[in-house]
Amino acid sequence: MKKNKELRTKIYVYGVLVFLTVLSFIPFYIMIVNSTRSNVEITRGLSLLPGKALVKNYNILLDKIDIWRGFKNSLTIAVPFTILSAYFGSLTAYGFAVYNFKYKNFLFGFILATMMIPQQLGLIGYFELNNKLGLLDTYFPLIIPALTNTMTIFFLKQYVEQSLPKSLVEAARIDGAGEFMIFNKISLPIMMPAIATMSIFNFVGAWNNYISPLVLLFTREKYPLPVLISIVRGSAYRTNYGAMYLAIAISVVPILIAFSVLSKYIINGLTIGAVKE
Repeated sequence: MKKNKELRTKIYVYGVLVFLTVLSFIPFYIMIVNSTRSNVEITRGLSLLPGKALVKNYNILLDKIDIWRGFKNSLTIAVPFTILSAYFGSLTAYGFAVYNFKYKNFLFGFILATMMIPQQLGLIGYFELNNKLGLLDTYFPLIIPALTNTMTIFFLKQYVEQSLPKSLVEAARIDGAGEFMIFNKISLPIMMPAIATMSIFNFVGAWNNYISPLVLLFTREKYPLPVLISIVRGSAYRTNYGAMYLAIAISVVPILIAFSVLSKYIINGLTIGAVKE
């Protein structure tokens, strides 16, 4: 009786999981299918069978935008942003978690308060600042904020407090290790699951960033993929949904790869150290 009840529970749980998996996959499948269909076929209604207009849609896409240059531009922004955010965010989080200094709680609270300010609200002031510094129409204004990524600092600080024994830091100091050596050689490897987790989110956020490049970049050759896709949608080809679906499908490839390869770190980073002994 007990075994039958457990079996029914497993069947129910796995059934729900399979249903949710299929439900989550459907939008991606429709996107891929529509990227192979002509505009007329798409306007006729939903179809689960691929079309024969993939090459035509690709040619229309290349005729309007340089999709692969946009791909490279997005990587040029997202990769440095992710690396800098991971290192300097972990360095700042380590400082708040390990050291005791005056106004520590106030400064950390101030950092958290900046999370409540919408990006769009500070964009005008950020534009003026970069204009005075002569950094407009460059990638620096899009990468520099990685040095002070608030969410990364907050998440990594909680992780360090729960996963890094301070006795280990003290032992390294007694052995004569410097502070940066302790951080780079001891603390950083321990923080890697959490760093990998936040790196996924930071990469996706930088890759999908639309409003900041639109405001801070003026040269079309420097536009990342999200801005170029909006050009396709808002141009004379705005009714060609096949080309637009194809552009979106190309843009999500790196995100799918990142999640497929590093998805296990999301669970590890969120659960390791969650219970404080």
